[in-house]
Amino acid sequence: MQLSAADIEAIWLTLKLASLVTVLLIILCTPIAWWLARTQSWLKGPINAVVAMPLVLPPTVLGFYLLLFLGPEGPMGQLLAYFNIGSLPFSFSGLVVASMLYSLPFVVQPLQNAFIAIGERPLEAAATLRSSPWNRFIYVVLPLAKTGYISAAVLGFAHTVGEFGVVLMIGGNIPKETKVISVQIYDHVEALEYGQAHTLSLLMVIFSFVVLAFLYSIQRRQKRQASAGGLL
Repeated sequence: MQLSAADIEAIWLTLKLASLVTVLLIILCTPIAWWLARTQSWLKGPINAVVAMPLVLPPTVLGFYLLLFLGPEGPMGQLLAYFNIGSLPFSFSGLVVASMLYSLPFVVQPLQNAFIAIGERPLEAAATLRSSPWNRFIYVVLPLAKTGYISAAVLGFAHTVGEFGVVLMIGGNIPKETKVISVQIYDHVEALEYGQAHTLSLLMVIFSFVVLAFLYSIQRRQKRQASAGGLL
């Protein structure tokens, strides 16, 4: 079964959405994960819980409250209207905002774990050489946390590709604007076009397998490196 023009458009839109969301999340989540990894504040627990909420909340619940918050009568919707900015629901921009919130823990947690694993000794050693906090982060933390960044980027991208409930609630079903792969599969099934649904679903299965195999290979390599470092 060949892909239709609508299928290709949905794939392209999904890749565009996932790429943009991943880049924005890496930028946004780096300071959040760094703070969570190092702070002793009592706010760490509540903020960790807020970050992790998309892991347990049904996507439709998150999408519903985002729709209320971003809609014309919601706080953000009214603020955008005041500045003559277009409405976010049922737009690609709205999909980006919703996807960022829904994929947030899949980027924050790998980064947080990577920062924790670095420990204090490399930073203390750099500080004794009069390295500034910014230089310590750029030249010490980022190289040591490379595996965490790769895992965060892959998980954030893959999770965004597989979204359904949130994108349907916020984006609806608008061709070339908000109709991503998961919504396109849903449309095929509704229309009893099982051949087309099978083709897209099989692509998603293969994509998921490749992502997981890649992540597991990274984890195995990291464990071997840690073991070698421990022996030395």
